[in-house]
Amino acid sequence: MKYVDEYRDGKLARAVAATIAAEADPSRHYAFMEFCGGHTHAISRYGLEDLLPANVKMIHGPGCPVCVLPIGRIDEAIELAKNPRVTLLTYADLMRVPGSKGTSLIKAKAAGADIRMVYSTLDAVRIAEENPDREVVFFAIGFETTTPPTAMAVKMARKKGLTNFTCFVNHVLTPSAIRAILEAPETGGLPPVKIQGFLGPSHVSAVIGLEPYDVFVEKYGQRIVVSGFEPLDVMQSILMLVRQINEGRSAVENQYTRAVTREGNVAAKAMVDEVFDLRDAFEWRGLGSIPNSALKLRDGWAEFDAEKRFAVERIEASDNPACECGTILIGAKEPADCRLFGTVCTPETPMGSCMVSSEGACAAHWTYGRFRAKAKREAAERKAS
Repeated sequence: MKYVDEYRDGKLARAVAATIAAEADPSRHYAFMEFCGGHTHAISRYGLEDLLPANVKMIHGPGCPVCVLPIGRIDEAIELAKNPRVTLLTYADLMRVPGSKGTSLIKAKAAGADIRMVYSTLDAVRIAEENPDREVVFFAIGFETTTPPTAMAVKMARKKGLTNFTCFVNHVLTPSAIRAILEAPETGGLPPVKIQGFLGPSHVSAVIGLEPYDVFVEKYGQRIVVSGFEPLDVMQSILMLVRQINEGRSAVENQYTRAVTREGNVAAKAMVDEVFDLRDAFEWRGLGSIPNSALKLRDGWAEFDAEKRFAVERIEASDNPACECGTILIGAKEPADCRLFGTVCTPETPMGSCMVSSEGACAAHWTYGRFRAKAKREAAERKAS
C-alpha cells in the first residue's frame, strides 16, 4: 500500500538499526520512553527492540487513555447506565475494562443496562436524535486526539436543539502526564533507570503541535522527538534521540513531518478551547491525582455535562492488588513481570485495562512479545547446553 509499505521496509529498518548501534556509545546506557500505546504496539509487532543494541532500552509509557482511566470512573459509568432512562454510548475497548468487584460495562449490558458501542461521536449525536425519549450519555474518553470530535458533537447537539444528549467527560492531557512522570519522586515506583528522552505521540501532536513540549526542554532539560507509528518512523526517532544525547543537546524535534506541524491543528484547538476547560485535578491509574491534567465542559455548555445533569457521585475504587497495570503504565515493570499475565489475565479474561485496550502494553506483549521472549529463552538454553 502506497505511503505505508515504504515505512515498513525491513532492509531499511535493519540499516537504521546498524546506524544506531554504530553511534550509540558503548560506555553509555540510553533509556527512552515511548509515551503512546501506538508506539508500544509498533515496537512489539515489528520486533524493533530486537534490532536495538543492548544499551538502548525502550520503556513503556502511560499513553493509553483506556488504561490510565481509574476504576472508579468505570464504576460511575456503570451506575449511570443503571438508570432506566439512560442509554450509555461508548467506544468498544471500554466495554471489557474491569471495574471493581468484577464488574464491567459489558457485564452491566448483559444484566439489562442500555449500553451501546459507537464508532464516532457523530453516531452518538445521531442516536440521541433518533431516541428523543431516552437520555443519551456519551462516555467521552481519550487524549487530545479524540477531544475535538467530542467538542464537535456537543456543538452539533446544541445546533440541533437536542436536550437529551450529554457527555461523561474523561479527556486527559499528554503534557500533564509527561510532567508528572518527570516530577515524581524516585520512590514513586518509576522506572529503575532515568528516562533520557521521549518518543512524542504522533496523533496527539498533529492536534496540539510541538509548542506544548518546549517546557520539557527549558525546565527539565529533556529530549522529545515526535514520532510516527510505522517501524521506520520509530527507528529514525530513536536514532534522533541517540544523536541528541551524543551531541549534548536537548530539543523538541519532529520526525513525523508528514503529519505534524509546530502550531498543530489551529481550528481543532480553538474548538476544544471554546467547549472545554481544565479540571483542577484528575486521577490517573499508575500516576495518581495530577493537577490540570484533564478537561471538563465549560459552564456555558453545562447542559451537556452528564456529571451535572445526573449528579454523578464520585466512587473511590482500588485496582486488583495482584494486577500490575499501574506500574506497567509508568514503565516500572514489564507485562511479563505481573504474576497474573498469561495465567488468569488474558485477552479473553482480562484482569486489568492494559490487557483490554488495543493500545495496552500487556495486550501488545500477549499478541507479539511473548513469542519472541520464548524464542530468546529457548535460544539461550540451547546455547548454555
